[in-house]
Amino acid sequence: MTSDIKKEWDKHQSPFARKWLTQMVAKKKFKFIYISIDNKLWSQVETIAANISNKRIEAMTKDLCLIEAALATDKIVISLDDNTARKFFSAASVQIDCLKNIVWVNPDKVEEETPIEWLKNGAEVESDRLLGNYNTKNE
Repeated sequence: MTSDIKKEWDKHQSPFARKWLTQMVAKKKFKFIYISIDNKLWSQVETIAANISNKRIEAMTKDLCLIEAALATDKIVISLDDNTARKFFSAASVQIDCLKNIVWVNPDKVEEETPIEWLKNGAEVESDRLLGNYNTKNE
């Protein structure tokens, strides 16, 4: 977890989430990492988003911390945000190569994306889950 993700987590934390995090820390299954800001990536995302709308800039910069964390670790994002961030980052992956190979999974799409089964099976990279392939699959 990065400091930016921790801030977001703290803002929306439920009692269940707090308990879960405490358990993960106690079991040493939690890692806090420092990731420096990728100014080039921020600039690319802001430029692409600015050409479209302020809404897109806001949505993408809000969730860019998830992308930065994924790039610094396992290249996986697990997020409920399909309608804005996932679509926007997928569209941007046409111009920003590092986004193409990020796996994005929505844990709420149990039937369509089978996230629990995918995690239990080792969270292997599957082509359908990549941001670079999401736009073509969902247009």
